Amino acid sequence: MVLEKEINNECVCAQTGVYMKNEMELVFDAISNNESFARVAVAAFVSPLNPTLEEMADIKTAVSEAVTNAIIHGYENLYGYGRHGEVPTAHPTIHAGKVRLHCILEGDILHIEVEDKGKGIPDISQAMEPLFTTKPQLERSGMGFAFMEAFMDDLEVESEVNNGTVVRMKKKLGTGAWIGSEE
Repeated sequence: MVLEKEINNECVCAQTGVYMKNEMELVFDAISNNESFARVAVAAFVSPLNPTLEEMADIKTAVSEAVTNAIIHGYENLYGYGRHGEVPTAHPTIHAGKVRLHCILEGDILHIEVEDKGKGIPDISQAMEPLFTTKPQLERSGMGFAFMEAFMDDLEVESEVNNGTVVRMKKKLGTGAWIGSEE
């Protein structure tokens, strides 16, 4: 399916003339096991557009970084995010919290929103600096926002201390229309 034009503010498939807009929302516990679930769910959601492997990898990485940030920074749920090879404690403290993942496909544009109601970010510009981390003891690289910014076409972060954070990302997909056209 090739999505090339927008008519009257509606997302219309250039081949079929069919209106194309799709939306999904997931809410899940803020635990490390759900980071991979979120990544795979978004990949499945965009798969009907036949994204390239590079586009799919970019999307999965950005979602993974945003969800991981919500879990370990928003709620400080560190179980599963220790140093490589470190054995976690038998009874880790898991702080109650949910992560909301909301995706909209409008034509060939993917909108992703990852939200937590955790502790918030006191200084967004500092948090977005490459190599800045508040969890050096976990050997965090401080590259989460840098990866999101590099792999997506647009990135916005809103946060309020003690009220949580919302990360909004956009990516235009090429829809793979060029595949098979070289014969």
